[in-house]
Amino acid sequence: MTIKSFSKKQLRALGWWHENSPDFLRDALICDGAVRSGKTFCMSLSFVLWTFYAFSGADFGLCGKTIRSLRRNMVTPILPLLQGLGFECEEKLSQNLLLIRYGKAENRFYLFGGKDEGAAALIQGITLAGVLFDEVALMPRSFVEQAMARCSVSGSRFWFNCNPEHPEHWFYREWILQAEQKNALYLHFTMDDNPALSAKVRRRYEKLYSGVFYERFVKGKWVAVYGAVYPFMAEERMYAETPQGLTEFAVSCDYGTVNPTSMGLWGKKDGVWYRVDEYYFDSRKEGFQKTDEEHYAALRALAGERKLRQVVVDPSAASFIEVIRRHGEFRVTPAQNNVINGIRRVSDALKEGRIKICKSCAAARREFQLYRWDSKGVTDAPVKEHDHAMDDIRYFVTTAMDGGSHFQVFAAER
Repeated sequence: MTIKSFSKKQLRALGWWHENSPDFLRDALICDGAVRSGKTFCMSLSFVLWTFYAFSGADFGLCGKTIRSLRRNMVTPILPLLQGLGFECEEKLSQNLLLIRYGKAENRFYLFGGKDEGAAALIQGITLAGVLFDEVALMPRSFVEQAMARCSVSGSRFWFNCNPEHPEHWFYREWILQAEQKNALYLHFTMDDNPALSAKVRRRYEKLYSGVFYERFVKGKWVAVYGAVYPFMAEERMYAETPQGLTEFAVSCDYGTVNPTSMGLWGKKDGVWYRVDEYYFDSRKEGFQKTDEEHYAALRALAGERKLRQVVVDPSAASFIEVIRRHGEFRVTPAQNNVINGIRRVSDALKEGRIKICKSCAAARREFQLYRWDSKGVTDAPVKEHDHAMDDIRYFVTTAMDGGSHFQVFAAER
């Protein structure tokens, strides 16, 4: 890997720990801002260089939302560059350990995932000389503070990077707004701070996001959610005619008893998935409830004679999943149910044209116009109304669109 140049902000992040830097006496570095702004790459390089500048034979923490995402976002991109600079790198995957050597010096880097409150227990007991948090805003406060408490070695420092979230987020209020009191160097990045990002790619990202995601990921602002969740779906051009020649089929389902049950039939053509038909039953509106077997009959009618690749169902609908499994006709998969991440992925897929909603899908079209953010909340969340077709679309994108191979599958033949 060859680096042609760094921006002024990247250079400051790269060398803030050096004794000749005006930032040398800082205890922490915070880098936030837009996506693709170059903050993660320069921070990870800077972190490793600092560890060998200040220590040898020490232990350090690399923390991400999950160990898998940490390897993808930080470890894998940085290793070729380090090796090109003369470092020797050895990954011990079973131990979640990265050994890095330079000359006679060696430091150990332990990888930790901070996905929930229980993760804090995983980092207890270790003594660290420094810790880096990749996407710290996605981690629970208890995990972050436990990891920081492990840094009891003299000269230890903290490193944080993230994209913006809600302005009431604990990290924004406790660290970014109080960076000076925490003796932290705070650097806010935009896409202009990444010399490796071409104007063409920058324009693509600017077109990709809208609403709150545009403000956060392109402008790099910590802003509250507001308005429609998918504002661009108000445009008629976002809806398609039902195509012919579909080659693969799947169904996504948000299951309800008192609340509506929504199912979408998806067909694939030329790499694009189309929502070509749907089933929507509102027990309050109809004045009666349906049983699991009656909803299963509706699923069969929606599928018709088509061979379904899979049926993706609301993971909380255990009884309906069991009914589908017991009949043995369809492969059923409990859906991934991270709402905010799912909304981001649906938004990207719609904007990029990887999924299209056909004009005949009246329930989905209606909900796209009504589905809104809860502006009164202090965390990101949509209003729990007009969200049933929205949920089944989200389940399809997060779990079925790419095969859903990394989720547990209950095969029909089981």
